[in-house]
Amino acid sequence: MRAEAQAHVDQIRSALDLLRRFLDWDRALRRLDELNARVEDPDLWSDAKQAQSVMRERRRLDEAIGATKAIEKELEDTIELMEMAEAEGDEGLVDDAVTALAALAERAEKDKVSALLAGEADGNDTYIEVNAGAGGTESQDWAEMLQRMYTRWAERHGMKVELVDYHAGEQAGIKSATLLVKGENAYGWAKTESGVHRLVRISPYDSNARRHTSFSSVWVYPVIDENIDIEVNESELRIDTYRASGAGGQHINTTDSAVRITHLPTGIVVQCQNQRSQHKNRAEAFNQLRARLYDLELQKREAEANATEATKTDIGWGHQIRSYVLQPYQLVKDLRTGVTSTAPSDVLDGDLDRFMAAALSQRVTGESVEVEDVD
Repeated sequence: MRAEAQAHVDQIRSALDLLRRFLDWDRALRRLDELNARVEDPDLWSDAKQAQSVMRERRRLDEAIGATKAIEKELEDTIELMEMAEAEGDEGLVDDAVTALAALAERAEKDKVSALLAGEADGNDTYIEVNAGAGGTESQDWAEMLQRMYTRWAERHGMKVELVDYHAGEQAGIKSATLLVKGENAYGWAKTESGVHRLVRISPYDSNARRHTSFSSVWVYPVIDENIDIEVNESELRIDTYRASGAGGQHINTTDSAVRITHLPTGIVVQCQNQRSQHKNRAEAFNQLRARLYDLELQKREAEANATEATKTDIGWGHQIRSYVLQPYQLVKDLRTGVTSTAPSDVLDGDLDRFMAAALSQRVTGESVEVEDVD
């Protein structure tokens, strides 16, 4: 077999191995049989909420298992075709088989990422919160660049983006901003972005053209739908109102319409000021709080599941997950996965899909990555 064809085969088999390991193949097959049996039970349809949950889980499992089996079958058929073509000396047919393997490898990678987005809340919409770190104008400018990067990435994938909260910096950039991203698998894609992002560049705000390092933190949490029940005790909340910040305009800066809610047991703080009325801002802030509490519960479950797995790498809130070096060259390195690439300096989103996919795979394989500087 040609070296090029063997490389494609190895890539496909690697993707299939990851899919099987992620799905826990034998358990997934048994679970699918159980769900199919439940669907045939007439009593299930008396509870619409439960039926919807069962059908959603069944659809995801069926799609993931079906895609894996289809790739395996096509791989076997293509390898068999190539071996026959090589035995008969038909170079044209061999070339066609290599082309088919290349296309199958690309499809396997896409199916692998899609299957990895099978978490409990991966299909939900998501909030993306960006906060400038220490460093004044430098970090605030970097935070705005990140906000623009995620906005452009979401729009390029056909998702809808709403600005929920926004606090401008004194000279440039932003102090913080919260985006609501609506689209298929929005949370599943964006969840690996949680962490601290570092930027190294020659500062445009330094007259001596010195190199500066800036940090901004990103927090990603899923939007809660009607299928997820999160109870919030209002006696454990502190609700503050204040005047919205912004460029001004009718009503926006004349009343205390902005709302900030603090959850006292956990210290979680959420705020909203994008709506004209305090009532709407309060409702949106409550949605954010429920989402944050749910995300906290998901983190606890994941920590418990991985507590006995020594090979898992935990990249927490205080760790860098990606570094960007803009000058004298454009370089981006994901410190979790080791993936390195150049990126356009205007929005820095050229390879965001690849970074997210690598991070999703790393979460499943649990391979430890040594963190090192990019510069």
